[in-house]
Amino acid sequence: MDIDIKQLRELMKAMKQLGVTELELEKEGERIALRRGPEEPAYAAAPVYAASAPSLPPGSMAPPPGHVVVAAPAEPASEAGVVFVTSPFVGTFYRSPSPDAAAFVEVGQSIAPGTVLCIVEAMKLMNEIESEVGGTLVEILVENGKPVEFGDKLFKVKQS
Repeated sequence: MDIDIKQLRELMKAMKQLGVTELELEKEGERIALRRGPEEPAYAAAPVYAASAPSLPPGSMAPPPGHVVVAAPAEPASEAGVVFVTSPFVGTFYRSPSPDAAAFVEVGQSIAPGTVLCIVEAMKLMNEIESEVGGTLVEILVENGKPVEFGDKLFKVKQS
């Protein structure tokens, strides 16, 4: 993966500012995972072996089609046990897999880790966003079809 130190530092700075503790990027069979601990970020790059790795435009940081991106809770809310699921990148927020399909989740629904919450379309790639926490969906914070930025709060979840 062609990522220079400046891009890496910018990603790490954004993670710190937004309270994101974990971020994974995958491109052309290579993956980089950034994890922030209590004081300093830790990072590691490792090859990913797959049967076939889709190609991406040069310089693209978006995951390949169908790659599941797990959104970690970015920051606790003022209420105990409430977390926000945030957008892992810039794109368009969609609540359902197609315009005529039912939404992935609804307010009041119980969710488990791995539950698909939405899709964020980035660079014509549809990326499913899964919950990393279990609990009850309290609020959907973005309107369907609206643009989102990296770190934008998408869902409010009361952990169980």
